[in-house]
Amino acid sequence: MLESPSIGAESALNALDRAALLEAECSDLRARIEARDQRIRLLEEALRVLKANTYGPSRERLSAAPGQAELFNEIEATLEVAEAVGIEPELAATPLREEKPSTGKPGRSKLASHLPRVEIRHELTETERRCECGGELAEIGAEVSEQLDYVPAKVQVLRHVRVKYACPGCEQCVKTAALPEHILPKTNASPGLLAQLVTSKYVDSLPLYRQEAMFERHGVRLPRATQAAWMVGLTAPLQPLLNLMDERLRCSGYIRIDETRVQVLHSDKAPSALHWMWVRVAGPKQQRIILFDYAPSRGGEVADALIEGCSGYLQSDGYQAYEGASERAGLVHVGCFAHARRRFFEALKALPNAQRKQASAAHEAVRRIDALYLIERQIKDLGDAERARIRTAEALPQLASLHEWASKMQHETMPSGKLGEALGYLITQWSKLVRYVEDPRLAIDTNLAENAIRPFALGRRNWLFADTVKGAKASAALYSIVSTARANGLEPYAYLRRLFAELPRAKTVADFEALLPFSTVAA
Repeated sequence: MLESPSIGAESALNALDRAALLEAECSDLRARIEARDQRIRLLEEALRVLKANTYGPSRERLSAAPGQAELFNEIEATLEVAEAVGIEPELAATPLREEKPSTGKPGRSKLASHLPRVEIRHELTETERRCECGGELAEIGAEVSEQLDYVPAKVQVLRHVRVKYACPGCEQCVKTAALPEHILPKTNASPGLLAQLVTSKYVDSLPLYRQEAMFERHGVRLPRATQAAWMVGLTAPLQPLLNLMDERLRCSGYIRIDETRVQVLHSDKAPSALHWMWVRVAGPKQQRIILFDYAPSRGGEVADALIEGCSGYLQSDGYQAYEGASERAGLVHVGCFAHARRRFFEALKALPNAQRKQASAAHEAVRRIDALYLIERQIKDLGDAERARIRTAEALPQLASLHEWASKMQHETMPSGKLGEALGYLITQWSKLVRYVEDPRLAIDTNLAENAIRPFALGRRNWLFADTVKGAKASAALYSIVSTARANGLEPYAYLRRLFAELPRAKTVADFEALLPFSTVAA
């Protein structure tokens, strides 16, 4: 029996509907699979980055990719070759060595002449001084060799004996010699002890409980609570110096700024909430100023307060709060190429191991940025006019080429991946990134600010948190003093010992200015 035409048409229509439905379902499944694959790729990237950050080397140095030997400068390449072939590079045994005299003779450099010498004389015995012929040997000279020795720290007590005087005639007049003013009057800590504690904590990153144990080995009980009280007590005497440094920084015309987290246990916020330590850097070499400021927030209002009254340039990473703060303060906002480069290095970490040594867009981006850094290394010691000329002649064409390349790559790259994020950051921040070529005083990055924060981050790893807001503010003040001293080439302990001894006698602005780290260098 034949099927009627209407039934056949209906069956064909149903078949088409089912086919369309199946095609729609297949398209939906393909889209879901593609989205899932993309999410898996992103998660795998994040996992590789996490592993690289946790277990990999912290230095942002590339392995050589095909045709990319020029990624490394001569020093890095030399060290990598030495490591690869198992050759131990020749190093100075200690920074206390002096340069060898140019005699052309091989030999070890002498130990620095400023170190004290203890002479140990070695002589022949009377028997050994007898010659086989029966005569006695006469001294004709000596051979000298030197060893570097270490004498452990010595804890001592300073006895201040205040002599009393009386008039034998009237027996009424009695006078006692005055006690020198002390930076912490109600304590028994000398300037030398305070300098040692501050240097150990804020330069050597030794937490107070470890210092407590070290003093116990010397037979001295010095509880960490006592040490903490002394640190907080130093904040007020140091405030005039910090105020002067802040004034000079705001008038410098060029400030680099950054921030890092810090945990404060006892505050108005929850113990787990993050607080922030901000750092500002300004001034040329030998007049460098580094200031730390504690704040419970990372908001724009903190940035506003830190740059209030400033003029000129503000250089930072791409954190949005700095953009708004610079606009409100009327500052020219300069970007940081180190942060842009770091994002491409993150993209390299996100690659599978097999692809990390292959030429890629991330390798190319780092190569181009490193070429800009090479120019900066070559001109760092030149005058402003020559720096500006070379930047115009060499850096500007490379910047234009980098922007053209990055714009093209951005259209060909998935925006949600690490490479896409790095390209997006570079293009978005471009107008600020290239501003460093406008003024020869400007740097290509904020590395000075990041380097200033690094000792704080190392210390934070050791002591984990600040107990109170007062402690965090005291740490900011003391980090400011020691970081500025080190940036100006001063030995921290020696400077702090002198500062703590002379600061109580400072009364005028000129007295305080004479104690600033860069004033000490000039003196």
